[in-house]
Amino acid sequence: MTQTPTQNPNYKWMALSVTSIGALMASMNSGTLIIALPTLLRDLHSSLLSIIWVLLAYSVTQTVFVLNGGRLSDMYGRKRLYVLGFSVFTVASLLAGFTHSVNLLIALRALQGVGGAFMAANSSAIVADAFPKSQLGVAIGTNQMMIAVGSILGPIVGGWLTSLGWQWVFWFNVPIGIVGTLWAVTTLRDTAPRDAKDPVDLWGNATYAAGFALLMIGLSIGGIDSWAGVTKYIVVGLLFLVAFLFIERRVKAPMLDLRLFRDASFTLNNAQVFLNSIVRMALTFLFVFYFQGAKGVDAVVAGVMLVPVALGLLLASPIAGRMADRAHPRRLIQAGLTLTTVAMLGFALLLNLSTPYWLVAILMFAAGIGSGLFNSPNSSLIMGSVAADRRGVAAGVRTLLMSVGSVIAIIFTLSVVVARVPREVMLKVFSGLASNLPPSTLDPFISGLKEAFWLLALLSAASVVLAALTPRTRSIPASGGQMVSASDD
Repeated sequence: MTQTPTQNPNYKWMALSVTSIGALMASMNSGTLIIALPTLLRDLHSSLLSIIWVLLAYSVTQTVFVLNGGRLSDMYGRKRLYVLGFSVFTVASLLAGFTHSVNLLIALRALQGVGGAFMAANSSAIVADAFPKSQLGVAIGTNQMMIAVGSILGPIVGGWLTSLGWQWVFWFNVPIGIVGTLWAVTTLRDTAPRDAKDPVDLWGNATYAAGFALLMIGLSIGGIDSWAGVTKYIVVGLLFLVAFLFIERRVKAPMLDLRLFRDASFTLNNAQVFLNSIVRMALTFLFVFYFQGAKGVDAVVAGVMLVPVALGLLLASPIAGRMADRAHPRRLIQAGLTLTTVAMLGFALLLNLSTPYWLVAILMFAAGIGSGLFNSPNSSLIMGSVAADRRGVAAGVRTLLMSVGSVIAIIFTLSVVVARVPREVMLKVFSGLASNLPPSTLDPFISGLKEAFWLLALLSAASVVLAALTPRTRSIPASGGQMVSASDD
């Protein structure tokens, strides 16, 4: 007699291995590319705005498609969407290494984002389907640990790959992607009930995609180049997003089930995701340019110097996952967010060109520990609070807010720093060519960094407040309208 996946005691671990490969590849991809940005800026002879969009294109496209990916997985099966995501990501990575046009590279990064969206929207849902709720924290903690491993390896491997040629930053994904795609095809099974009775929300998808893309284009141009002439992008983008919310309240099968947000716990936990993702992404992004630009170290050394953040995440994630399965996930979340806030305050107060690396490393490590304590319990609470046929949507909401936070982080930090730095100095800093400039010339850059960290500390402190206000019980509607209740502690 053939066992079903839920009857097979080994299936949950095989499913976890598939999502762990995906998490490793995605996190390494982010770290390797950030390290390569100064080299890309020099080699492609492009503007800073275009190079930043090489980074942003992935996050923006992932943000646009992740909710749709979650909804489609609820309708047609998580395996199908996850395998498709893996294969699209792999093909786009292969092609990206062959282009020397920055515009084509941006387009291929957007295609990578489509694949990444289908993977991200289904990863947590696949794990939640395979594991009992009593082990969900450990499983999600393992995925977070793989993200941390990728975050450690990404900058180091990225520095080495960049020394061979920036193309290898993309080609490196190909063998991992092939293995992951084949393993997903042979291993994954669809265990959750499907909700395929309703059509895809086409108008919701269209208004959301147009609105978010136009808003990000306007904010990035304004923050990096000039605010003149960008009002039209921002206004039209906001109008599309308002139309999207209007449609979602009335369509039979919405792309985003707004009923989920009637529950204060679901809403506040996701708000914390958004704020924490801004802080986490901004931290890595700022230090890449601090190390390579202001301090003048090469890409390999800069990658090694970023390790403390990921090391803290690596150590804390599995511990937090195990503890979240037992009791008091809210306390872990509050502790992690508080520690992150303290680290941001430390950077705001102490960072300058002469700050010893050991002090920077301690604060980076503390920030990594904070993120590790936060991520697993937060994801476990969100995924464990919804009905099985709504996990794709719930995972999509969480990933959406992480992606939006990452995009906002890049635009926000650049706009703060760029506003203080003369353009010729800015280009040298972001090209990694500022090491020969006198320290006084870099004072505006350091002032901008400190101001950015003050603002990040405020955002992190706001997430601590939201965590304290989050109720201990949740009541989330399933697709049929019945309520799912649970306790956080």
